[in-house]
Amino acid sequence: QEQLVESGGRSVQAGGSLTLSCVGSRNTYRRRFIAWFRQAPGKEREGVASISTSYGSTFYADSVKGRFTISRETAKETVYLQMKSLVPEDTAMYYCASGSEYDERPTLRQSDYNYWGQGTQVTVSS
Repeated sequence: QEQLVESGGRSVQAGGSLTLSCVGSRNTYRRRFIAWFRQAPGKEREGVASISTSYGSTFYADSVKGRFTISRETAKETVYLQMKSLVPEDTAMYYCASGSEYDERPTLRQSDYNYWGQGTQVTVSS
């Protein structure tokens, strides 16, 4: 069974924090890259952060470095995205995605990901 279920999105004030969760299944978590992407209204979807579930290595978009942290909890087949110092520009639908893990360096190329969740909305107000 292929599963990716996001949760944790809500409305927050600028400067606030939020943690998103992505619960996978055996086929979408084990030996996979898991990434968070986001899409704001009228904009293209962009990669935010990714992690290798086997190695724990991570990769971040420049726009979120130092503010967002991606982590994994293998026993729960769950990947988290901790977001701090949120700004209105972080407002978007956030999607979790899973792709084949071919080395220890996770990517943010959308074409590398073949399973996608339904998304969770994050709204940051000023």
